Amino acid sequence: MPKPYPKEFRDDVVRVARNRGPGQKLAQIAADVGISESCLASWLKQADAADQGQSATTVGGNAELVAARRRIKDLEQENEVLRRAAAYLSQANLPKMIYPLVRELAADGIAVAVTCRVLKIARQPYYRWLANPVTTAELEQAYRANALFDAHRDDPEFGYRFLADEAADASEPMAERTAWRICSDNGWFSVFGKKRGAKNKRSGPPVHDDLVERQFLAQAPNQLWLTDITEHETGEGKLYLCAVKDVFSNRIVGYSIDSRMTARLAVDAVSSAVARRRAVGESVAGCVVHSDRGSQFRSRKFVRALGIAEMVGSMGRVGACGDNAAMESFFALLQRNVLDRRPWSTREELRIAIVCWIERTYHRRRRQVRLGKLTPVEFEAIMAKPTLRVA
Repeated sequence: MPKPYPKEFRDDVVRVARNRGPGQKLAQIAADVGISESCLASWLKQADAADQGQSATTVGGNAELVAARRRIKDLEQENEVLRRAAAYLSQANLPKMIYPLVRELAADGIAVAVTCRVLKIARQPYYRWLANPVTTAELEQAYRANALFDAHRDDPEFGYRFLADEAADASEPMAERTAWRICSDNGWFSVFGKKRGAKNKRSGPPVHDDLVERQFLAQAPNQLWLTDITEHETGEGKLYLCAVKDVFSNRIVGYSIDSRMTARLAVDAVSSAVARRRAVGESVAGCVVHSDRGSQFRSRKFVRALGIAEMVGSMGRVGACGDNAAMESFFALLQRNVLDRRPWSTREELRIAIVCWIERTYHRRRRQVRLGKLTPVEFEAIMAKPTLRVA
């Protein structure tokens, strides 16, 4: 009995079907992703039923449920106030005034009364400060900073002592210590001074040996998979894609898309690839999964997922993009054909475009010279069957 397709894949196909253009039929979408029209219709019916069930549950909520939700919301807001206050007060070079934090929380939708109750401060002084938030001392420091910035822009080689002299000539006198503090806070250092910046961080130790050594060759499906993560900006923030490619046919056998680049993203991509291969009766035991040394691929969750599927891990070297060049070439193709074609306002919009391009264009319409002018789906259909008969 064939195993079901992964849930993320089904949800993506339902998104594509629901957002199809005028005149586009379900049969064409089903053919593009490699399923039957009846299967797609069943997925759409299940998704509609789930949406209606959620709507009915929401409408049928009683007063106790509403009160409980209100209480949970209050507790969440109180926890958020405490978390943000701890982070705010732990930062260096900040004034003791807590009112800017109250204003930030109010802008994020947390009532002033809730914040003041949790932090045990009065509301009236806050509102008086809100009416006149800039003090005389802050205004004076801003003028001094402007004078130092103008001097630093004109003479980048000057240190803070010379900048203080230039500011004094511009009618903004200050002590050298004050000039040093303002320049240090804003990063205005002499170009001849000591280089400042974050230390180069090295990736952690590899959890697997490099079993590929830049030999991206496979004689049969599910012998060698490559995986990596790419990102792209949208109007709502970054969207991350982790894809898994089978070297035998260059087919993207699995992928996962999310707004965060966590270990779960890599685990879901490999789990999707395993589920989709097993759904058509193929075994992935012994398959080598090659990646770079990103923290997502060195995580315990990812290593455990490989072990459960009886697959073998492999990792390239640090800073050697050629160790995973075959996967990088796919991302470069995706960049040119989808990501950089136009600005993307929402993550959902970009997600649908990525899924459509992978399943419809890359898999079933884009012929590749290495595959003998065949698409990845055609190549697997022609070449995989003789391989299985020989086996």
